Amino acid sequence: MCGIIAVVRRPSTRATPTSQSVLDLVAGQATLLGSGPDATDAIAAVGTRLAEANALLRGVPGLRLLLAESSLGPALVHHCGELLAAVEQEEQRLEQDGSLSTKELEARNQALIAVRDGVWAITRDRLRAAEVVSDLSGGAMHTGSVEAFLSIHQALSAIDRLEVRGRDSAGLHVLVHDHALDLDDPVIAAEIDRRSGDPNFGTGSVRVVDGVLSIVHKTAAEIGELGDNTAVIRQAFADDALLHAALANETARTLVLGHTRWASIGIISEPNAHPLNSELVDAAGPYVVGALNGDVDNFADLIAEEGVTITPSITTDAKVIPSLTSRRLDEGLESAEAFRRTVATFEGSVAIGACTAAAPDKLQLALRGSGQALYIGLAEDAYIVASEPYGVVEETDHYVRMDGETPGNPENPNASRGQIIELDGDLAGTVEGMLRRAYDGTDLAVAADDVAVAQITTRDIDRGDHPHYLMKEIGESPTSFRKTLRGKIVETDAGLRVSLGPSVIPDEIREPVRNGTITRVLAIGQGTAAVAGQALAAGLDALTPNGEIEVEAILATELSGFWLRSDMSNTLVVAVSQSGTTTDTNRTVDIVRNRGAKVIAIVNRRGSDLTDRADGVLYTSDGRDVEMSVASTKAFYSQIAAGLLLSIAITDELLGDEMADDRADLLKGITELPAAMETVLGRRDIIGEAARQFAPSRRYWAMVGNGPNRIAAQEVRVKLSELCYKSIAADSTEDKKHIDLSSEPLIFVCSAGLSGSTADDVAKEVAIFRAHKAAPIVVADEDQSRFSSALAVLPVPAVDPRLGFILSTMAGHLFGYEAALAIDAQARPMREARSAIEQAAAHPQMSGEEALVSVESTLERTAASFFDLLRTGELNGHMEASTASRVASLLRFALGSSPLEAYQIEYGKVGTPAVVLDDLAAALTLGIEELTRPIDAIKHQAKTVTVGISRSDETLLDVALSRAVVDAGAPRDRLSYASLRTLADLDPAIDDVLGHTRYRIEGMDADVNGDATAVVVDRGGISRNIVSRTDRSPTLKGTKHQVALERRVFVARGRSDDRTVVIVPEVKDNVTTGLTLLQVKLADELSPGAARGVLQGYRNRYSAVRDAVMETEPTFREDLLGQQPVVDLLTLPINDLADRWRVG
Repeated sequence: MCGIIAVVRRPSTRATPTSQSVLDLVAGQATLLGSGPDATDAIAAVGTRLAEANALLRGVPGLRLLLAESSLGPALVHHCGELLAAVEQEEQRLEQDGSLSTKELEARNQALIAVRDGVWAITRDRLRAAEVVSDLSGGAMHTGSVEAFLSIHQALSAIDRLEVRGRDSAGLHVLVHDHALDLDDPVIAAEIDRRSGDPNFGTGSVRVVDGVLSIVHKTAAEIGELGDNTAVIRQAFADDALLHAALANETARTLVLGHTRWASIGIISEPNAHPLNSELVDAAGPYVVGALNGDVDNFADLIAEEGVTITPSITTDAKVIPSLTSRRLDEGLESAEAFRRTVATFEGSVAIGACTAAAPDKLQLALRGSGQALYIGLAEDAYIVASEPYGVVEETDHYVRMDGETPGNPENPNASRGQIIELDGDLAGTVEGMLRRAYDGTDLAVAADDVAVAQITTRDIDRGDHPHYLMKEIGESPTSFRKTLRGKIVETDAGLRVSLGPSVIPDEIREPVRNGTITRVLAIGQGTAAVAGQALAAGLDALTPNGEIEVEAILATELSGFWLRSDMSNTLVVAVSQSGTTTDTNRTVDIVRNRGAKVIAIVNRRGSDLTDRADGVLYTSDGRDVEMSVASTKAFYSQIAAGLLLSIAITDELLGDEMADDRADLLKGITELPAAMETVLGRRDIIGEAARQFAPSRRYWAMVGNGPNRIAAQEVRVKLSELCYKSIAADSTEDKKHIDLSSEPLIFVCSAGLSGSTADDVAKEVAIFRAHKAAPIVVADEDQSRFSSALAVLPVPAVDPRLGFILSTMAGHLFGYEAALAIDAQARPMREARSAIEQAAAHPQMSGEEALVSVESTLERTAASFFDLLRTGELNGHMEASTASRVASLLRFALGSSPLEAYQIEYGKVGTPAVVLDDLAAALTLGIEELTRPIDAIKHQAKTVTVGISRSDETLLDVALSRAVVDAGAPRDRLSYASLRTLADLDPAIDDVLGHTRYRIEGMDADVNGDATAVVVDRGGISRNIVSRTDRSPTLKGTKHQVALERRVFVARGRSDDRTVVIVPEVKDNVTTGLTLLQVKLADELSPGAARGVLQGYRNRYSAVRDAVMETEPTFREDLLGQQPVVDLLTLPINDLADRWRVG
């Protein structure tokens, strides 16, 4: 998937604040953080003042202050440092203080979070913005410069965070008007001319259109880390002297559009990096720049239909956005309508941003389909647009989310699905400046209740110095565990006890547990949350050894699908979810509540759907512990902590003081566990060495554990499956020898906390694994010496045996991270080779032989590394043998080790340098795909999101007219997406389907050669009694021949019988193989909105009629659409229909 970012700004009218006004809100606040009875209110008041200070420092006025007053920054850092120290002191006190009720504790935590948020926003967001803008602008204080470079900084900062969606290339485009350049100055003219010649619109390219300046900087790097691309682009803007000169006045205004790409259509290259402009090889038109998330599935058809010629180096589908919008502008349409008509022709799940030189203060946005998103942040004097909310929260917590799925016009649900928004720079930051329409043009006003408030800040999503979010989040796990415990374990005369108030365990649950009315506890969840539920169930079962209560962990979907009871009033369901929005879990909760069950939620997110459904809520961490990596880790540990607390609290109700000492011992071990987790983190080097040495070469992996360590094995299996793209078994340690030792797998043995004969037995199993050529890696307590048969032992601190599985899990998470890095590193030489080949391909004037020579040195390095890995067997684990063989063979041909004369024998075609490079690039791509492990984003999840609407034809098949075609016998796989979409758009115009006739087309090929015939194969309804012309003469001609040639749905009215038919082509391999003709009854009339939607979806007749009318009339009256017979709207010639709008 990709990420779009845009900033639209207007001149600020707020006065620059004074240093004193800011310091008055920050200085001395640390002394107000106390621990008395009114402490929560006092802390909350400090948070409010910090928020006010942050608001003063936001936007251009605050930036001006920070740039002008060099002493203010250090003073703020000092005061905020004092505040942070006071917060940490109070948090430490709370960990030991059990005097607060759960409700009071939650309020205190929320107040402390607000203070942390304020400190972070001031010291990290505001001061960093001032520092970066100063570096970008060279210290220039012109209004044009300050505003533009603030927008550039905000965009690059957002791209930094969006790179988890894809980072193989990135670009940032600025559109500047009312600038300071003297275009008649020979020096400036020469510089513009020098930078205007690149047809690929590569980095540093400049265009000047009607006095508006367009500058883009891009980078493409298949190999690299998060942050590399934005560092390159940031430096390019800092060094751009032409841009600096353009911004050196008080009037320049700048619109920014940026993008980070995960390539799906088109190679990874600078020409394919977005944004792209509208320039074509053989045509000129109004200037447009655009960027795309998702895929335009029909882009090739659009290119052919429009007859556009694109420079060969640009192969991404995104090029159609600016090019076709330019065509519509050239037809005389204004920006918003030109953009809407363009995107309405696109098939696929898309999010789009575009701007034009004709309206340089306006940004066009489009969203359609379920796989994409766009958030419009309402900042001070600015719109911040991003593909995720974390792209906007540095500047504002208020945003409007675009809706790509809900129809805007119920009368025409298909054509109106999706939204288009124009942002007006003159009203930037307000809902009044947002012109929102459905895809069919229906106006959709933006109201105050459309504005949402983000529940996160940049503090939650900052990656810091970590190369990946995953490693950051694993490192935060001990802190997350501690926060979950905070204030919930108290010291009493009888020892440690759990204190969970009525907001967690309400009286209506506590009392039935105590008196035995509730006899069963079910822990439910999905994925990692379900594994955490297993830990809760195992813990509660162990704490009640005499069966005082029935306990079970079960997947939410299994419970709702197979194990429901009609009366569940004796059941307590504990629903575990990180986000609180997991549909399967929430749906199950609804069902069990309707059957009388009580529900306690273990959840991280406040105000989520699950919290609204539960009787009690136990928040993990601080209720706002965001994870950016797809592979969830720290949430698991906090869920384990919450589950332990809840299981002990339930046991307290069941047993009272019985076995209380044992529970106190367990609580002591729980409080000591975060320190042990930190010790495991400190042993990452040992764990990483084992992963690098043993993981890459083994094709089959398995996780094993016994007792509580089976839970660790299950969780490690989930994470290693996600990170390393393997199908991994998770079994009982003692059972493994009975299952699949024949595959000689790498076996990760979770055995932390084991002792005595159980540990001895596991050591015997490890010896068996090793004897049968498996590769056992053992996690064990650091004082263990039993596991000499293991290939590697990963030592962890000894803790309460009931908690050892948590450390096994942490070692497994680290092993998975390091293993994924090691596997991914094997692809690095191939990436370098493919990148070199693609760079050569970007120069079409270069011959194949010249291209081969230009990449020779890179291929030699790649070959040396690749053959080393091949010889040592390191590639055996994750590269297919056929791929390795193909890459090896093609490298030999490319480097001359194998003669080209032998190429035809091996590959069945003549070998030329160009052919060899093309085939080698394809083979390298396959090898790279097999080895790439992106850590923070799961490969196929990213791909699914990007192209999700490609399967939306299943939704289109639910439309009555589409169903009628299928019911008539048309094969599903021969109905194109375009045909299904047209049928869905036509559906509101059809009152009834009266009959059908299906024809088989014979004698037609892709080149439309030959004498094609149509043969009736089936009839239904009234068509059984209608004689077809093809019964007498089967030659394909007339309307049916037209439909077969065009492969487009057609509505026709019979000349003799006046019947209306819909003709649908059946297509295979781009050849029409059949036609389905539906006899239909049309509606008499439609509302204007519905008629517009029907005409827009059917052969673009709405635009055709409107354009024809506007040639002679000043306006187009949409209300007249509702007065026309539907049959005329669909079948009359356009000019005849337009006459009904013409006066006189």
